[in-house]
Amino acid sequence: GTVTSDYHGFLGARPQLVESLRRLEAAQPDLLVPSHGQLIQAPRRAIETLLRRLEVCYDKYVAISALRHYFPKMFAEYAGRPDHMPIRPGKPAPECLRHFGTTWVLVSQDKAAWVMDCGSPQVVQQLRALLDKGEIRSIEALWITHYHDDHVDGVPAFQQAFSCPVLAERHVTEVISNPLAWRLPCISPHAIRVDRVLSDGQSWSWHEFRMTAYHFPGQTLYHGGLLAESGPLRMFFVGDSFTMAGIDDYCAHNRNWLGRGVGFDRCLELLERIGPTHLFNPHVDQAFDFTPEQYRFMRENLSQREKLFGELFPWDHPNYGTDECWVRCFPYEQKVQPGAIAGLDVVVTNHSAVPQAAACRPVPPRAWKSGPQPWVEGKLAPKQEGRLALRIAIPAQLPAGRHVLPVDIRYGQLVLPQWTEAILVV
Repeated sequence: GTVTSDYHGFLGARPQLVESLRRLEAAQPDLLVPSHGQLIQAPRRAIETLLRRLEVCYDKYVAISALRHYFPKMFAEYAGRPDHMPIRPGKPAPECLRHFGTTWVLVSQDKAAWVMDCGSPQVVQQLRALLDKGEIRSIEALWITHYHDDHVDGVPAFQQAFSCPVLAERHVTEVISNPLAWRLPCISPHAIRVDRVLSDGQSWSWHEFRMTAYHFPGQTLYHGGLLAESGPLRMFFVGDSFTMAGIDDYCAHNRNWLGRGVGFDRCLELLERIGPTHLFNPHVDQAFDFTPEQYRFMRENLSQREKLFGELFPWDHPNYGTDECWVRCFPYEQKVQPGAIAGLDVVVTNHSAVPQAAACRPVPPRAWKSGPQPWVEGKLAPKQEGRLALRIAIPAQLPAGRHVLPVDIRYGQLVLPQWTEAILVV
C-alpha cells in the first residue's frame, strides 16, 4: 500500500510541514519570531533552506529503507534512483529452518528445535503440529529478538506449553521482564520470565551449531542478534533490523542512534566482520544477504545522515532531535501507596562529545499541595547514560487512579520545563 500507520512514518508529516511553510512564505513576513531560539531575519531564505534540508534528509532515509521491501508503492517516486541502494533478491532458507508468522525455527540433525520469537498463541499450535508430524522431536529453547508485541505476545502460552528455557540478550531482557517500566512503542504488557540472560558476544554449543548472542541495536536500541554456525553456514538472525532493502529505522521512538559504533553502524560493522552466509528477518520467509559494497554504502549513508540531520536541530548532535527518550523516567509506570515515598530515576543520555551538567526535579500536580521540589544535579560523561534519583512524597489522600508526574530538566545552559513524565498508579 501507500498509506501506513504513524509507526512506519519517519518524517511522515513532511507534506503537512511543507504545506505550512509554503503558506507562511506566501504571507511574505519580514521577520519570524519562534517560540524558542533566535529571531529569523530572512524568512524566505530560512524557509527554502529548511525545505531543501528536509528533502535531502528524507532521500537519504529512503535510499536504504527496509520499508521499500514491505511497502514498495509508498516509495514509487524514488524507485530506480542511481544513488539509492538496490534491493537484494531473496534466497532460499537452508533445510534446517522452518518459518511461520514472526517465528523462525532452527532444527538440528536429530530433530531438536530452537525457536525464535513467539508473537501469538497460534505459534504454540504450529509447533505442536510439527511435533505431531515428527518433523521435530523436542523443543529445547526460545530466543527472543526484541520486545515488540508481535514477537512476544505468545510467550506466556509458549512457557505454559513447553518446559524449555527462554533466552535473550541482556538489553532485551531488561525490557521484556519489566515492560511497564518502559515507555516504548509496540511494547507488550506481558512480563516475561527469562531463564538465561546472555551477554554481547557470548557463545555456546547447541547440537551441531555454534551459537553466539549479540547486542544488536538496529530496529530498536533494545534488540538482540543471534548467529548460528554449522559447517559452511553462518546464519544471522537480525530480528526486525534489516530486510533485503536495507535498515528498519522508520520509528524514531525505537531509539535509532546515529554515530560511529552505535545503532545501525554498530550492527553493520558486526555483520561486515562476521560475513554471514544468510540473514533472517522474522517477517520475511526468505533468507537474504548483502554485498561488501552494500555494507559500505549503508554505513556511508548513516555517516552522511549524522551531519545532515544535525543541520535540522539546535543541538550539538542530531540524536538529541531524533531520540525522544534521551531523557526518560525509570520506571515509567509504577504502583504507589498514599502516604508513602516513591522513588524513580531520571535517565539522561549524553549524546554530546563533551561532559554535560544535568539537573531534574519533579513537578507534582497543584492539587497535591507539595510546593516546589528541590533540584537533583549530576555530571554526565560524554556518550554515556547517567541517572539522577528522585524521591516523591505521595499525598495521604491521593485517590485511586493513574497520576501523571511531570519532570523539569536543566541540561547545560538549557531549561526544559516538564520535559518528561512518569506514571504513578494508586
